[in-house]
Amino acid sequence: QVDLVESGGGLVQSGGSLRLSCAATGIVFRLETMGWYYQAPGEKRERVATISSGGRTDYADSVKGRFAISRDKAENMVYLQMDSLKPEDTGVYYCHSYNELSGQPHWGQGTQVTVSS
Repeated sequence: QVDLVESGGGLVQSGGSLRLSCAATGIVFRLETMGWYYQAPGEKRERVATISSGGRTDYADSVKGRFAISRDKAENMVYLQMDSLKPEDTGVYYCHSYNELSGQPHWGQGTQVTVSS
């Protein structure tokens, strides 16, 4: 059974920081591109950042220079360091995995991030 379990969300003031974590089980972590997506109320889910099995990172333009994605292959963890948070970053953040060989995707349940102005 595949589980992606997010943690680290919460309420923070504008300009503050949060670090999201995602614990992955049931997948071959070393073969997965891992990512973070977010969904604002009433909006579609959008990509925030991804990190490939080889460590290549990619970011949405809106978070470049503010967010950083990383992974720990030994612990099967992926992180999203979020700095200089803005109210428009508010939403539910989802961990996502994508097997680079099979194309099989998986989603976590999400963690709420709220940035107050």
